[in-house]
Amino acid sequence: MPSVVKINVLTVPEEMRRELEKRFANRAGMVESADGFEWFELLRPVEGSDRYLVYTRWRSEEDFRRWQESRAFQSGHAQAAAEAGAQGHGHGQGHGQGHGHGQGPAATDSELWSFEVVESTGPKQD
Repeated sequence: MPSVVKINVLTVPEEMRRELEKRFANRAGMVESADGFEWFELLRPVEGSDRYLVYTRWRSEEDFRRWQESRAFQSGHAQAAAEAGAQGHGHGQGHGQGHGHGQGPAATDSELWSFEVVESTGPKQD
């Protein structure tokens, strides 16, 4: 069974980029312990885009769903929603979900892309 890739596409205004990166750098890091988790990368746009990509790779769709339904995932997102709500910011599906820790969402929009890994390679070993 091939791995699955989930890419959360976050639209981030220029003035919130540093804040978004800071929040990811300070995140709890619980995903790294999730069963079936394989890889994480936060990708910064270089030119002509305001969209960050949050790349995660999972052993299976079931592992990803289990993580989404986990207490760690839910409590982290519930806390972010409460903090954002307390400051008068909406926080939910499609609006920077999970990255509003502290001062409301850093992203103005969010979209989840899903892929199956068909082929994968690394550097050639001598």
